[in-house]
Amino acid sequence: MKNYVTEFTGTFLFVFSIALAVAHAGALAPLVIGAALMCMVYMGGHISGGHYNPAVTLAIFLRGKLAPPAALGYVGSQLAGATFAAALAPVVTQQVFLVAPGNVGHTPALLVETIFTFTLVLVVLNVATDDAVAKNSFYGLAIGFTIVVAAFAGGSISGGAFNPAVGLGSALAAMGSKSVGHAWLYLVGPLGGALLATFVYHLQHPRTNA
Repeated sequence: MKNYVTEFTGTFLFVFSIALAVAHAGALAPLVIGAALMCMVYMGGHISGGHYNPAVTLAIFLRGKLAPPAALGYVGSQLAGATFAAALAPVVTQQVFLVAPGNVGHTPALLVETIFTFTLVLVVLNVATDDAVAKNSFYGLAIGFTIVVAAFAGGSISGGAFNPAVGLGSALAAMGSKSVGHAWLYLVGPLGGALLATFVYHLQHPRTNA
């Protein structure tokens, strides 16, 4: 239960920070978002692993580090936390929070979501799950700043979710008030990126599954 509580709480605080940053932080929003993720990773990393992202959970599951029932519990907790945060944020911001692509087609948005989620998950696998760097103190910085880079570089193109919970949670909260037909991008892109990252991680570590 403590793992699910941590995943729900961390995802809620992360997504709530995203919503307020998008509304009020202007050009500094990517830095705020990356810092929020870093803080949450350090908060819960020693409890649940600090995933806060179904794409990360998928990769950890594929590495054999998480049993199927636990993986489903993680994803459910993350989606619930993200949806609750996206539904609550408008009380503060007075505007609906919905992650959506910029003025681009689906292909550029999908590529950005896939490539930067691949980057994020590959960083997570290497800095937070590999025995060679076990118990390091830099994993949260590396993960948080990966999102800073991704949000600055690709946020205006794809909407900058890199996380199915963020994309789908905001869509569920906004359903009925805004069009959410693009939400599939934040499922297909991030999960595809996670699969690719897991494959590349195993190529990087050919003699071990650890």
